[in-house]
Order: sequence, then C-alpha cells, then structure tokens
Amino acid sequence: FSAMNISGSGLSTMRSWLDVLSNNIANVNTATSTSGPAFQATYVDAQAVPGATDGSGGGVTITDLPKGSATGRLTYQPDNPLADKNGYVRMPDIDMGEQMGNLIIAQRAFQSNAAVIDRAKDIYTAAINIGKNT
Repeated sequence: FSAMNISGSGLSTMRSWLDVLSNNIANVNTATSTSGPAFQATYVDAQAVPGATDGSGGGVTITDLPKGSATGRLTYQPDNPLADKNGYVRMPDIDMGEQMGNLIIAQRAFQSNAAVIDRAKDIYTAAINIGKNT
C-alpha cells in the first residue's frame, strides 16, 4: 500500500499549497495603512520524505510556511479610507502571475496524485479478486 501512502502525502501537501495560494490570491488587493504591515503572502516549503532501503520514496511533507515581505508596496489611493495624509496605502507585494502559475501546478499535481491512488486501488482490488476466484 506504499503507492497510496506516498500519493496520499502528495494529496495532503498539494491541498495545503492550494489553500495557501487561494488565500494569497484572495488578499492580493488587501490594503492596509502605511503605518502597519502589508498582507504577507504565505509560501509552502516541502521536501521528500526518505523511503525504504529498496529505493522507493516515502512521500512528501511540508517543512515550513514562510511569509512574504511585510513591507509590501505603497500605492496611491487617496479615496481609500485607510490612506495616509498623502493618499497612500500599503498593498501586498504579491505577483499574481506567479500565484496563478503555481495554482495550475498545484492543481495538476493534486489531480495526478488522486489518479495514482485511483489506479492503485484498482490494482489492489484486482489482486484481491484473483485470490477469490481460485
């Protein structure tokens, strides 16, 4: 059942990455006052888990959730109620193109891991049925 365990760890990691990316995208236009920090994007650091001595992998795990810059970028929005006396607010320094690209990668990786689990289930079920028919 190692295929299911390995892909299950991939599913969990990709789900967490999708959640983080969704939060970053949802807050791309979150303005704060210039006296406070900007919304900080979250990133996912993951690494492979050592597997068995036979060379098979052990899956993947999240090792850290680092935050982006709290400095953000100053944007001129004089109509914003959070604007300072000069009309500036602090916006997050989030690259929407990067976030959307990562969202596609995470979604495809999630789908791939789900497909591996589905195929492994089919193989294990077929093996069980072979034993039943003898």
